[in-house]
Amino acid sequence: MGFNLDLTEEQCDLQKWVHGFAADVLRPAAAEWDEREELPWPVLKEAADIGLYSWDALNQFFADPTGLLLCLVAEELFWGDAGAAMVLFGTNLALGGLLSAGTPEQFAEWGPQCLGDKSDPKVGAFCVSEPDAGSDVSKLRTRARYDEATDEWVLNGQKAWITNGGVAAIHVVVASVDPELGSRGQATFVIPEGTKGLVGNRKILKLGLRSSHTADVFLDDVRVPGHCLLGGKDRLDERLARAREGARTGTQNALSTFEFTRPIVGAQALGIARAAYEYALGYAKERNAFGRPIIDNQAIAFALADMRTEIDAARLLVWRAAWMAASGKAFEAGEGSMSKLKASEVAVWATERAVQILGGAGYSREHPVERWFRDAKIYTIFEGTSEIQRLVISRAISGIRIR
Repeated sequence: MGFNLDLTEEQCDLQKWVHGFAADVLRPAAAEWDEREELPWPVLKEAADIGLYSWDALNQFFADPTGLLLCLVAEELFWGDAGAAMVLFGTNLALGGLLSAGTPEQFAEWGPQCLGDKSDPKVGAFCVSEPDAGSDVSKLRTRARYDEATDEWVLNGQKAWITNGGVAAIHVVVASVDPELGSRGQATFVIPEGTKGLVGNRKILKLGLRSSHTADVFLDDVRVPGHCLLGGKDRLDERLARAREGARTGTQNALSTFEFTRPIVGAQALGIARAAYEYALGYAKERNAFGRPIIDNQAIAFALADMRTEIDAARLLVWRAAWMAASGKAFEAGEGSMSKLKASEVAVWATERAVQILGGAGYSREHPVERWFRDAKIYTIFEGTSEIQRLVISRAISGIRIR
């Protein structure tokens, strides 16, 4: 079979299904939840009711051999509303942490608990960043100590800017077991719902993604059973021993999770960019100035042409990286970072262009482009800033530890 970019019938059907939910449920409620700055539990419940937010659905998305299905779903949901969609997709980061660090048995045990069920949907949280450790995960100060007498791990520290932090059923936490080893001395733990000592109830007020719950998470003598260490203690002890001997220990769990999710994050940014482009195109066809539609002006038409071109180019990078990840092909030139870098910067640029095309109307809350403009900005910051993505790419193509 030759080269083919056609989506399968199943992919097209699922894409249309998700787009319908985004158009009928997410978009009509987007402005209200943005103003309220509250986590939209009713929207999550509707997604769970139709099976979109469920263990079965996510298994179907992740099982797609092309790697594209989750990107298609992300783009459509974030086209609808980035804030509400982030509530759904924030759980995917926790699932990514479980998948990259845990055993298949642990993933099967804790994964469904991140999502809950139709009657009681839940969310998950992946806790890595700290006040003094964002992109530099080697500087994590959260500590995990093993208590042999009780076969428990005791965690202390603070996590910052955590999506679904404090309201999640399952918190997946990266902590340092041996600080002297930097990122090689870290491990990942599951904090089950109701565990004493975990607090994260103060929602951070943000520029965009306002309905998505973001909070600092505090861990004060949090005790979890030994089996909550992802991968198991034997594997951790072996890895720490190799690290102390100076041997290679493989990719750090937090970094491998981000590497896996970068194309998906890029697809989220694409959804916002596409929403802004489509709205600006429709507005330019209907808005008259000097006796004709403004799209008749070359400056407007060319801006829209550039928006469409950049969005399509970014999508191809996202799809390539997603396909490579699903196919087990190494990102030898930082392809995952390329996809996230391009898509995030296109989203910021395209939403700004949309505001400009609408003029004063675009600056008002009567039109959604101002909200998309605010929502887009975070994509050049979280999951690795644009500068970090460029660093990853430059190191990959040069083989030099560029700083």
